[in-house]
Amino acid sequence: MNNGRSPAIRATGLRKSYGDKIVLDGVDIAVPEATIFSLLGPNGAGKTTTVQILSTLIAADGGEIRVGGYDPAAEPDAVRSVIGVTGQFAAVDELLTGRENLHLMGDLHHLPRRRTRELAQELLARFELTDAGDKPASTYSGGMTRRLDLAMTLVGDPRIIFLDEPTTGLDPRSRRTMWDIIGGLVHDYGVTVFLTTQYLEEADRLADRIAVLDQGRIVAEGTSAELKRLVPGGHIRVQFADAAGLRAAAGVFGAAARPLTDELTLAVPGDGGLGSLRAVLDRIDSHGLPAEGLSVHTPDLDDVFLTLTGTPTADKEPVR
Repeated sequence: MNNGRSPAIRATGLRKSYGDKIVLDGVDIAVPEATIFSLLGPNGAGKTTTVQILSTLIAADGGEIRVGGYDPAAEPDAVRSVIGVTGQFAAVDELLTGRENLHLMGDLHHLPRRRTRELAQELLARFELTDAGDKPASTYSGGMTRRLDLAMTLVGDPRIIFLDEPTTGLDPRSRRTMWDIIGGLVHDYGVTVFLTTQYLEEADRLADRIAVLDQGRIVAEGTSAELKRLVPGGHIRVQFADAAGLRAAAGVFGAAARPLTDELTLAVPGDGGLGSLRAVLDRIDSHGLPAEGLSVHTPDLDDVFLTLTGTPTADKEPVR
């Protein structure tokens, strides 16, 4: 569902082949404005190919596409005017300082020199690069380089940003800093983010909606919570103050429910949706069970990904 927002990106029946190899086989994508959409898939699933098509780098073999309201095939310059693209390989000139890289982007976008200087200062501060702003980019860490690369993308004031595995290779601290920055893009700038990632935790934390791409097709799409409910193993945990309450509940819920080891908790099978929660609460109330608390346990995105694709997440597919 799109929460009433217009689609910033829409693709219907997207197809792409290289010789006999079908990379995208009828992919449908709709990304509402001012949201973060994540595309997950195993190695070679077609994630990077999708980004390359949507960002005008390569042509699709078939399908209808609109990015920012424009057709990438018929109106590539119009699409490029409203998008920014950042990948795992930064487009930073290491011979220049961070500030000079930002000034260069301002010149490329034909911004007035004064505005370029102001914007560079604002972006250096926002991306925690003020102290390093006048140092050569060659001295930057991997995380600093990624932040500068993303800051350079914002100089063009894009409405839509494609992030193709932007945190690959970063240490956990740098990755979390990038997550904070990416989340702020929607909140502070109102941009739409199309994110591909090999980190399920990244999609879980950032994305409003997630699509799982496997063998050229979307095999599932939804919020993180919706996807987790697709996988068996979810249950509702009912806590009790003493063993007597736990035994009484076990008798009410039957053999399908199981006490958790070393806990005064009964695990009742359920997908965590409102229907299953209501059913558990109704049974607790009707039998007068002395429940102390209730919580929902669902499989994580790793379980979802493995179940849907049959493979764990892997490294980035080769760029074609």
